Amino acid sequence: MSRNNTYLVYTILHLNNSTSAAFQPLNKRSASTIQKMNKNKKTSRRKFLVRGGLGTLGVLAIGTYVFRNPLRRKTLSIAETLIPPYNGSGTKANLWFEITKDNQVLLHSSKVEMGQGTFTGLAQMVADELDVAIEQIQVIGAASATGIVDGLSTGGSLSIASLWVPLREMAATMREMVKGEAAKKMGVAKSDLTTKDGVVSGGGKTMTYAEVAADVTEWDVPGTPDLRPVSSYKFVGKPIPRVDLVAKVFGDPIFGMDAEMPDMLHACVIRPEHIGATFKSADTSKAEGMNGVVKVIETEDWVGVVAKTFSQALAAKRAIKVTWDIPRKWTESDIREMLQVGKGDRMITQKVGNELEPEDANVVSIEFSSPIGAHAQMEPNGAVAHVADGKATIILSTQVVGITQKQVAKALGIDTADVNIIPTYLGGGFGRRLNTSHAVMAAKMSKEVGKPVKYFFTRKEEFQNDTFRPPTHHIMRGKLNEDGFLDSVEHHYASGDVAINSVLMPGFAHTVLGTDFGAMRGANIMYEKIPNHRSVQWHTTLPFATSWWRSLGLLANTFAIESFIDEMAIKAGKSPVDFRLAMLGTEGNQARIRKVIEVAAEKSGYTDQVKGDKAMGFAASIDTGSPCAQVVEVSIADNKIKVHKVTCAFDCGIAVNPDQVRAQCEGSIMMGISGVLHEKMTLKDGQLYPTIYGPYEMALMRDAPSEIDIHLIQGAEVPLPVGEPPLGPIGAAIGNAVRRLTGKRVGDLPMRLG
Repeated sequence: MSRNNTYLVYTILHLNNSTSAAFQPLNKRSASTIQKMNKNKKTSRRKFLVRGGLGTLGVLAIGTYVFRNPLRRKTLSIAETLIPPYNGSGTKANLWFEITKDNQVLLHSSKVEMGQGTFTGLAQMVADELDVAIEQIQVIGAASATGIVDGLSTGGSLSIASLWVPLREMAATMREMVKGEAAKKMGVAKSDLTTKDGVVSGGGKTMTYAEVAADVTEWDVPGTPDLRPVSSYKFVGKPIPRVDLVAKVFGDPIFGMDAEMPDMLHACVIRPEHIGATFKSADTSKAEGMNGVVKVIETEDWVGVVAKTFSQALAAKRAIKVTWDIPRKWTESDIREMLQVGKGDRMITQKVGNELEPEDANVVSIEFSSPIGAHAQMEPNGAVAHVADGKATIILSTQVVGITQKQVAKALGIDTADVNIIPTYLGGGFGRRLNTSHAVMAAKMSKEVGKPVKYFFTRKEEFQNDTFRPPTHHIMRGKLNEDGFLDSVEHHYASGDVAINSVLMPGFAHTVLGTDFGAMRGANIMYEKIPNHRSVQWHTTLPFATSWWRSLGLLANTFAIESFIDEMAIKAGKSPVDFRLAMLGTEGNQARIRKVIEVAAEKSGYTDQVKGDKAMGFAASIDTGSPCAQVVEVSIADNKIKVHKVTCAFDCGIAVNPDQVRAQCEGSIMMGISGVLHEKMTLKDGQLYPTIYGPYEMALMRDAPSEIDIHLIQGAEVPLPVGEPPLGPIGAAIGNAVRRLTGKRVGDLPMRLG
């Protein structure tokens, strides 16, 4: 596709007028027919179809309520490193791959691109099994009308890991499908054919994939072929340039905010500014007669304005007088009073050995906390919707194509198959794009006016109506044995909802699991050789929306645990590196954690001695099976912390694209620095604050380390999650360096020295 054809225009037109014989469903079959095709035994006998089973909640739920906490803990420990396989619809290769007339391959990805480079990694996996050059592959997010809807959505750092086997199987199967058709057309035995760079050769003849696919109306699907050994791959494991590089460098309109439809109108919605406020009534008389206003729409819960331009809609919105019911004006102290260790629902998430005695004089106890955090992504949420003739088309940045499709269908009272969700590139996701009520609002307003409607949040609305990272409170307790190593350690942590009460996890999950496993990320003690260790979660549902935020509970939990480990190493008079290594086993993930610790220490030249005005801090963690260790070099001037260098050792198994993995590590480290040193939401007069960048402090270019040194280790034979695990150690590593410079332990985030 040339740069003159923008991503969005291409997608919309293509979904209405596909010309490729290799991708029949879009131009010859309705969405309901696609669903029937997916059930057709002739074309769907694939090994990856039987994977997936009951889904995440189903797997976690079996038996846990009956056998209560012991089985819950066992189930949750398995879930911490579980890489669920593809568990969605549209599982035939010719639904995912479109061979275009110019012999390009268009991959309709079940995962969306949030900037992490996933599309490039997927293209590499496909190229090696489909036998095409990487330059021949274009990747777009699969619209729901393709029949490809990912049951797991996009998140959890699972895109590459969960598609590693099924996507390669589909690519290999598509290759064999092309060879089968080529054998018929060329009159050559399939076994005598070879494929390379999108060309089939054999018997002195050649055909491009496009020529083979030109008039195919029904593909014969063979059994899934064996996958090639990774050692033979040309693209996987190589630093391939990003497939979306040109579009982003030239500023092509590929994001949700760029979306347009012919004859489109613009909308604004009035949202409450106070926590817990509910809509009572509105005076819309002034707005209805304003210039450009097409219609003012009032529902039981909200008021929207549709106008010819955005500025006209915004002006009319400001003219509407809304009366809200505000039952209580919450303060930050109210929230902190609610959210404390010892309050809320208690669940022991890890239990090994004995509990510490409260009266033991040798027990060391330290408290830690983290604040409310906003997602603060660059692109605010919004959607373009067109509802007509009982069907809906929605273009938006979303991580949950299938959930958004169902929500819109339910709100409009139409069949799910009649809602086509077209995902775009995301201008930042981090969990914020899991909540898409704005798509429903845009759809309802479009239905009211009979035209396409574009509705986006203002920046203030985005900050006030975020689904926030919950604040946390931690108490770490432990004691040393006679040899100066940890005999016992306990992590008590209080948090609001992360996974529970989100679109991905209903509220009743807490009854089943006894815990919020999102808040639990990184909360368990990873050092197996500590004889007595446990973690206890105290869960509280807060009065404002909290949900998934990049790495979930990992950043706050690791900050507490690894800061405490460091403090106990100081108390024992031991090197924090040796102290950690002595508490780790030598098999499985323990060996992998040990390896990243050793590499980080060696490559950084770690020392626990202050040199001049700088000190080093060390921390490590493991998240979703990917261990990471980091060393930071820090100085302090005018009570401000400056991070000069970060050395990161990371094991994600196979690095499908090493450059992409390093970039993800760098991004996680910078996001961690921002969260640890700057970011904080608070409450003023019952409202969440700040509501714009600037007052909501974030790390800037001047806050970036002058060097981030990444060392990748392959400790597993499959790709493991990348996007979130490197967020774990950075906060504790900074805190541990500050401890050596000041002699004081900073327990609250963001870190403040004066």
